Amino acid sequence: MSVEHVTAEPAILYFGTPVVLIGTVNEDESFNLAPMSSAFWLGWRCMLGLAMSSRTTQNLLRTGECVLNLPSDAMAAAVDRLARTTGSDPVPAGKRQRGYVHVKHKFAHAGLTAAASQTVAAPRVQQCPVQLEAVLVGRHRLADEDAMLRGNAGVFEVRVQRVHVDPALLVDGEPNRIDPDKWRPLIMSFQKLYGLMPQQLRPSTLAQIPEALYRSPDVDRARQAAVGDRLHADVQSSNGRPAASAPA
Repeated sequence: MSVEHVTAEPAILYFGTPVVLIGTVNEDESFNLAPMSSAFWLGWRCMLGLAMSSRTTQNLLRTGECVLNLPSDAMAAAVDRLARTTGSDPVPAGKRQRGYVHVKHKFAHAGLTAAASQTVAAPRVQQCPVQLEAVLVGRHRLADEDAMLRGNAGVFEVRVQRVHVDPALLVDGEPNRIDPDKWRPLIMSFQKLYGLMPQQLRPSTLAQIPEALYRSPDVDRARQAAVGDRLHADVQSSNGRPAASAPA
């Protein structure tokens, strides 16, 4: 059926991307947790679009590491509790205008549990079915040609070096493959939260290519990631620090 298109000028173009809860470490070694959805993956690399004034960005630049926690659609309420909260104090002017408030203990506020990572100091979210430990490897300017937008946001390249996944999401009999028929990511589209349909629309020709053909050297680099000096031994209830976990 032919459709007569019209010209439109939406204020935002968030047509739909997975929600990510980014775990980072604050200067006082407490944990920060922030929801975002401007992210995409290529191999074991991820590009993150973040406001330069955010606590997450400041922590990422200072420590060079984070955890990308991927919530399922069942976690919508917990994610929404983090909406319009910031770890920055005072609240940046732009966020204050949008109704953001400062929250120091993000995990407690959302009703989520911090878990120790194996290769970074940043926290995982125990309830998230997928948790990706990552290190910062690149920083890129955004809208640098525009004097009004320059410096407001940046694009950050991180390299994943440890993947934690709920075994219920794996393809039966294949320990290194996620079954997309089992994975129900939380999606943000135009600031609203959605889930996916429980089945494919039709068989995919692209899916006929073996996933192993996409394997990059980053997988081997991840195996060499240091473990011992990044683990924490004790739970600190005052800042939500988890007990150390053993390598997988």
